[in-house]
Amino acid sequence: MLNDKCIILGITGGIAAYKVPDLVSRLSKAGADVHVIMTESAAEFITPLTLQTISRNQVITGLFEAHGEWEVQHISLADRADLLAVVPATANVIGKVRAGIADDFLTTTIVATRAPVLFAPAMNIHMYANPIVQDNIKVLTSCGYQFIEPATGFLACGYEGKGRLPEIDQIFRKISDLLVRRSDLTDKTILVTAGPTREYIDPIRFLSNSSTGKMGYAVAEAAAARGARVILISGPVNLPPPLGVTFVPVISARDMFDAVVEHFAQADVVIKSAAVSDYHPKEKLGFKLKKGSSDWFLELSRNPDILHYLGQNKGARILVGFAAETDNLVKNAEKKVSDKNLDFIVANDVTLAGAGFGTDTNIVKFLYKDGRIEQLDKMDKKEVAHQILDRVIQML
Repeated sequence: MLNDKCIILGITGGIAAYKVPDLVSRLSKAGADVHVIMTESAAEFITPLTLQTISRNQVITGLFEAHGEWEVQHISLADRADLLAVVPATANVIGKVRAGIADDFLTTTIVATRAPVLFAPAMNIHMYANPIVQDNIKVLTSCGYQFIEPATGFLACGYEGKGRLPEIDQIFRKISDLLVRRSDLTDKTILVTAGPTREYIDPIRFLSNSSTGKMGYAVAEAAAARGARVILISGPVNLPPPLGVTFVPVISARDMFDAVVEHFAQADVVIKSAAVSDYHPKEKLGFKLKKGSSDWFLELSRNPDILHYLGQNKGARILVGFAAETDNLVKNAEKKVSDKNLDFIVANDVTLAGAGFGTDTNIVKFLYKDGRIEQLDKMDKKEVAHQILDRVIQML
């Protein structure tokens, strides 16, 4: 899937450099033309010959090396690159790029390229948490540089915390996303619902659920990154809206229904991941209810069924639903596909570790209206979001 893509892989002086040959191998097997640039410090951890053998290209370690032909080598590579990834990215190289310093082959190429640049930081936990390093990352992100967050775990320095190089598989997927998925939803409008709703009993108390909005926000972010115009209708969550989306905050199920109806006509695709309350109190009190000496019975009324409304009025749109279940996952999800007229549904068992509300990962099945069932492995919700969009693309 990376055929004819020119990828520059910059390796800096961190112990995690020993993991990079696996990434070079995976990128090469996917068809990419991989060119490795190593800093002098990186060459202390792993030999250039290793990377040259795997990439089948000359590894560059010095700014003034001769390579058999006359050209300004760093400008040549910078122009040819489809993407430049720095793996691992030390605090030093991040700081130098932020300051505009170009004193070796790698930093000179980064400054010269117009291709996307991805940093995969790996460093001591205290170095990564240092406010100067964090400010450097923030500034570079605002300038359009891409970052993949380091993992949490045991570090080579003996500490445990955030600072490990992300898994090679995760870095590979991020590179693939940037190269393959960058604009495949251009000119499409995607409506995403996310988060819980709140049904107030009185001014203080409300009925709700455990949804944090992470899955829906991941879908909105992924769709925007792939060029779509995104309308995100969200219940109350503690997440900032992704950059570049049209954000519509709501509170209750009725609020969400009204917002969906208002924006539905603009959408080519609707992905409804919100956990909407099925019922609301029949009577909302205008004052805080005081505790009495006897039991209190709360009478509930049904909320509008947003997904059913969308299914009845979908026309040529792609409609994707979600099913968070605790039992009979497949049976309940299949019924929802049929009853709501969905193109497919994303179903997960919230009782499984790593698949419930509030987690950064998910374990899902895709169930299609033609009866097919597709099981995905446990993966980050951001990757699940791209998997959903990959299927939407096929249908479009």
